[in-house]
Amino acid sequence: MAVLPIRIMGDPVLHAPASPIDQITDEIRTLVADMFETMDAAPGVGLAGPQVGVPLRVYTYSYTDDDGAPWRGVIINPELWMRPLEPGEPDEDEESEGCLSFPGERFPLRRSEEVLVTGTDLEGEPVRIQVDGWRARIMQHEFDHLDGILYVDRLGDGDWKTAQKIARKRGWGRPGHSWTPGVDDIDA
Repeated sequence: MAVLPIRIMGDPVLHAPASPIDQITDEIRTLVADMFETMDAAPGVGLAGPQVGVPLRVYTYSYTDDDGAPWRGVIINPELWMRPLEPGEPDEDEESEGCLSFPGERFPLRRSEEVLVTGTDLEGEPVRIQVDGWRARIMQHEFDHLDGILYVDRLGDGDWKTAQKIARKRGWGRPGHSWTPGVDDIDA
């Protein structure tokens, strides 16, 4: 297993739809193991194939509730259904999220409170996950990566402009930027 470099906003792989996985091979199993190691080292609660430079429809997730219950897995070729968004502005305390591909920053973003995700696991078995709250947020965030969408692309005008200024200041927004958890400073 290896910790992989995480691509930063502007890398083309992050801004294009990922391709389905046709067959679960040893290479896919190794990729998933490396994604788990990278996600844990970052640390993050999710990591999608495009974030490590692999344009395939796969993501890992890992989250522990306040009660200490772990929730961890992988979804290959996911499909996502969600409840309509509640109207209004996002709450900065309750609805802020970050992204390993826009490291070191957090912005409020309204997400659906409940989702259903289907796909397959690493053994090719069907997966069906219906979750709400923070878990639903993780599923939506990682699914967006598979469609070439970063969470900063969904921000309201004011926060979007702030994110763009941060990206310009750090030299992001163009190909060639990445950071490796445990090796590089998070503000890569």
